[in-house]
Amino acid sequence: MSRPAGVSRQTVTRAVNDMPGINPGTRDRVLAAARELNYHPSRFGRGLVKPSARTLGLLVGDLTNPYYADLAATVLRLAATRGWNVVMAEPGSVADLVGAADAVVGFTGLALEPPGAGAPNLPVVEIDPPRAHPAHGRIEFERRAATREAVRHLLERGTRRPLVLDLPGGSPRAAAFVDAFAEAGVHADVVDRDAGWVDLAPRAPDALVAFNDLGGFRLLRDLAAHDVGVPQQVRVVGVDGLALGEFVTPRLSTLAIDLAEVARAALDLVVQLAQGSAGGSPEDPVRVVPHRFLARGST
Repeated sequence: MSRPAGVSRQTVTRAVNDMPGINPGTRDRVLAAARELNYHPSRFGRGLVKPSARTLGLLVGDLTNPYYADLAATVLRLAATRGWNVVMAEPGSVADLVGAADAVVGFTGLALEPPGAGAPNLPVVEIDPPRAHPAHGRIEFERRAATREAVRHLLERGTRRPLVLDLPGGSPRAAAFVDAFAEAGVHADVVDRDAGWVDLAPRAPDALVAFNDLGGFRLLRDLAAHDVGVPQQVRVVGVDGLALGEFVTPRLSTLAIDLAEVARAALDLVVQLAQGSAGGSPEDPVRVVPHRFLARGST
């Protein structure tokens, strides 16, 4: 953009954001070049100069799931400390927030489409997306180390017939558990995440790895209803680290993630992407947040 207009990058920023300190003739030349190139300035980039203008769009998968609700609450709290407004959609799409938000953070469990021609410079950050989009920043979850620790914990307690509950199409989190058991010489069968104890009992499992903590809570309830002792007969592990895991009986062992760290990384990455669209040089738009294994009463 600066090269076709024959001016510096800073001059382009001043012209397209209507900032003082630029000759009117130069401003007109820059804006003419912008129209010719169909260039649209980043709204969030303007907010870097005028912080009161910042509005963050937050896309979440399902607020009835405490996992998404906890993350949304954490983002709202941290955004407020930075003086940002937040608009939220459930789940919606990036296109729904064009014109209403200066940047978008998405945590939906689905891959987000780009905002389209109407907002080519809209910064978008995805949290734990199923596949990476080259134009988006992303927060990746690293589960493998915590998964290996959970498997070691189960094996040390005598687990030899584990079952891993998973989505019909498979998922990286379940595959990581299967691989970790295999590395230790133990075979883990994969079954549907909605299977109940009636379906699982004929396999005589001594450990169940739920797809997430909500699934772990359901398994604990189902096992109690069938008088199956946890962890004496069957050990149960969840994934997500929901705070509710501290309040079930027995308390659920889980792979936990620090949601404050996730939210902070997403908001920092939004600013980094906005600086890039405003003429800066963004670094690698990826942040990695690790899980950690929490051993509780269910194992």
